[in-house]
Amino acid sequence: MFQAGEYDVVVIGAGHSGCEAALAAARMGCRTLLTTLNMENIAMMACNPSIGGPAKGHLVREIDALGGQMGINIDHTCIQIRMLNTAKGPAVHALRAQADKKLYQKLMKQTLENQENLTVKQLLIDQLLTEDNRISGVQAETGEVFSCRTVIVATGTYLRGKVILGELSYAGGPGGQRAAVKLSDSLRELGVTLMRFKTGTPARVDRRSLNFSKMTIQPGDAETHNFSFMSDIATREQVPCWLTYTNQTTHEIIRSNLHRAPLYMGMIEGTGPRYCPSIEDKVVRFADKESHQLFLEPEGLDTNEMYVQGMSSSLPVDVQHAFLRTIPGLENVEIMRPGYAIEYDCVDPLQLKPSLEVMAIRGLFCAGQTNGTSGYEEAAAQGLMAGINAALLVRGKEPLILSRSEAYIGVLIDDLVTKGTSEPYRIMTSRAEYRLILRQDNADLRLTEKGRQVGLVQDDRYERFRVKRDSIATTLATLTSTMVTPTPETQGKLAAIGTAEIRTGISLYDLLRRTEVSFDLLQHHFGLEPVADQVKIQMEIAAKYEGYIKKQLEQVERTAKLEAKKLPEDMDYQQIQGLSLEARQKLSKIRPLSIGQASRISGVSPADVSMLMIYLEQKRREGEV
Repeated sequence: MFQAGEYDVVVIGAGHSGCEAALAAARMGCRTLLTTLNMENIAMMACNPSIGGPAKGHLVREIDALGGQMGINIDHTCIQIRMLNTAKGPAVHALRAQADKKLYQKLMKQTLENQENLTVKQLLIDQLLTEDNRISGVQAETGEVFSCRTVIVATGTYLRGKVILGELSYAGGPGGQRAAVKLSDSLRELGVTLMRFKTGTPARVDRRSLNFSKMTIQPGDAETHNFSFMSDIATREQVPCWLTYTNQTTHEIIRSNLHRAPLYMGMIEGTGPRYCPSIEDKVVRFADKESHQLFLEPEGLDTNEMYVQGMSSSLPVDVQHAFLRTIPGLENVEIMRPGYAIEYDCVDPLQLKPSLEVMAIRGLFCAGQTNGTSGYEEAAAQGLMAGINAALLVRGKEPLILSRSEAYIGVLIDDLVTKGTSEPYRIMTSRAEYRLILRQDNADLRLTEKGRQVGLVQDDRYERFRVKRDSIATTLATLTSTMVTPTPETQGKLAAIGTAEIRTGISLYDLLRRTEVSFDLLQHHFGLEPVADQVKIQMEIAAKYEGYIKKQLEQVERTAKLEAKKLPEDMDYQQIQGLSLEARQKLSKIRPLSIGQASRISGVSPADVSMLMIYLEQKRREGEV
């Protein structure tokens, strides 16, 4: 054992969470060490070759607005991009991009290796070192000790990972990597409670063995999109995906082999994701469904591997061969990598503060699948916040905590630390009560100032944001102040637009509120100055959804009053008369920061919240809070 270095922040794990955490801490001026089991697997997409989708795309935009890397990285490495849910309202519009997996890894690795203040090393960390319940360093299996002030555990599914395929099982992580076994023991020794979760992945098949004529093509959008507010990519190569379906023959093969499925043999002890079940679980749980849709997705431009989206499985390889070949277009399929399940340890997130710091250990942060989540985007969002807050702790500053009304990131983290999770957590638009104001198109307007304040948003990004913000304000002022009267000329223009005549004077903003009126039509017929497309989008949403947005903002204002009522960290809930036993136990464990957070804890009733407010008021009058 020898002293090998001294850092402000050590990040354990270089998946999507660890990459964002390390970059954030280093960019904020902290001497940062990022450790990985394998330098070749940095930012590896262990499962699907895509970024974004409903709610997940919102997270990527928010990561970008705060100064993170995921949006920029996917914009430069995607091979197809689509805007989903365009038939619905703007609150649920979401970008989804297919990535070239290897190119995504390569670009992120280059970014990390060339980041100032950041060192990347291939190391297996075995032990966390503490002094007086505060992080003091980490020890690698090589005997190297790195002293540090903070640690971010971002181990993904590698923490005591176990790969399961049919009757075969062995210790390991995705991509044939080693598992981090001793680190689980170290966490337990520090009093951290761990859970056991499970996830899985489908087979990768050889493109040359597929018959695409029996499938339905899924092309990218003709319009070019970007995740990052900094990207100006106008054209890119679009590679199609393909849609096909399972059938009753597929299901019968699976049913007849359930006795060989690890999930039903008792080989799997971990809890799997409800919203991404294995195909054997789908066949059992949805026995009435005659088919399930599958997407064949390319893993990159320079590989024949195709990902079978929707068919995660840990059934034996011979069974996987059999059921895949019953699917239209896959009759002669060749498996390049079989599907498998993987179990892993993760931290019970109820032990975390909203900053993602472990309550009992100063300077220890956890992020990503380590906290019981699923998905690259959820991991990256947590990694970014953990990196920011570790750096702020090193500086001696208050943490950055995003509320549920400010960001999907705030919803994600609040759900984890307030409600906990009994299965791999997945972000969804339905989890956000203020989703009309938490749109992907306004993520920069919501969060760029916060990124600027902590030191992640550089001058070029801030200037681009300022121009957009000012243009929105100027255009809005023009629309609201420009009045039109019911002259023959005006009525003719309205007829050309295809909207009803007016009887009294009306502003252009009020005209824009009409469903059939677009900004482009107003611009053409009433001589408005040209503005950027992103400004037009903001104007149309503001006008057409004004009433709904106003109601949500009123809800936010009411909720903010509860969030403003802070609870002392050292409050003794056992001494508060009138609280239910369950409320005392939950409040003592979770230690909410405010009345608002307390009200969202399962088991804390409205009556309990009232008792807390009465108690706080009594203490305020006594001058104790």
